Amino acid sequence: MGGYFGACGARPMKSAMSYPFAKSRRIAPASPWRAAVVGGLIGFLAALIIFAPARWMAAGLFEATNGRIQLVNVRGTVWTGSGRVLLTGGSDSRDKAVLPGTFKWELRPAWAGLKLQINAACCTPAPLQTRLTLGWNAIELTVEDGFSQWPANLMAGLGTPWNTIQADANLQLTTANLVFKSLEGRLVVAGAAQLKALDVSSRLSEVKPLGSYQLLFNGGPMPAVELITLSGAFKLSGKGSWIGPRLRFNGTASVDPDMVATFANLLNIIGRRQGVQSIITIG
Repeated sequence: MGGYFGACGARPMKSAMSYPFAKSRRIAPASPWRAAVVGGLIGFLAALIIFAPARWMAAGLFEATNGRIQLVNVRGTVWTGSGRVLLTGGSDSRDKAVLPGTFKWELRPAWAGLKLQINAACCTPAPLQTRLTLGWNAIELTVEDGFSQWPANLMAGLGTPWNTIQADANLQLTTANLVFKSLEGRLVVAGAAQLKALDVSSRLSEVKPLGSYQLLFNGGPMPAVELITLSGAFKLSGKGSWIGPRLRFNGTASVDPDMVATFANLLNIIGRRQGVQSIITIG
């Protein structure tokens, strides 16, 4: 047996490494400078997002309102900042009014959107909160239930007709389940809001106050508003609704016959004069 094997001579097997197809391939290590550049870009973008300056928020608000509502003297970042609120009549207007005190905001990422909290030293007993949700072909803005009060004389900064009326009052805004939803370009509104204008006065009348009023807003397939007088000699009333993006409102301003001369200027300006009343039409 030994001779047989010796004669036949079993051929030694070649190492697998000796075959060309089995040769190992060397993987070139990544260039250190390339990894550094990628890491640097990621870090830069992260820092840009986290520390985006507050003036970006101011610029966005300016563009969205055509300069009528502005944030000035801003500090901080897009995410946490403060400033002053300025109302103007537009780029060609000299009318300006500044909200008293500091205006602060906090913007935070939320599920499928953003959450915004605002706090005005003069006007919000508790911070107001809204949530923006982005969906497929839809954008939804939810206003959390809240209460705030604002000075009416701030409206004079918006120009005509507010700069003429020069109204002064305590405006109280209350919201309940208020949701604005843009669905395929169509605006849908749900919930309600109530705006009270208490102890209203105007430079067009020596009677102070003129009265107190309430504007009710109700969402639905056709969002509607209703204006009523709570008290006072100068009476306002009316109803309106949104048809698409346009508001159509019909109302009246009226006084008792013995008060016509006293309120003549205001009746002539606020609407189309008809005896002891003026007809108010919008849209």
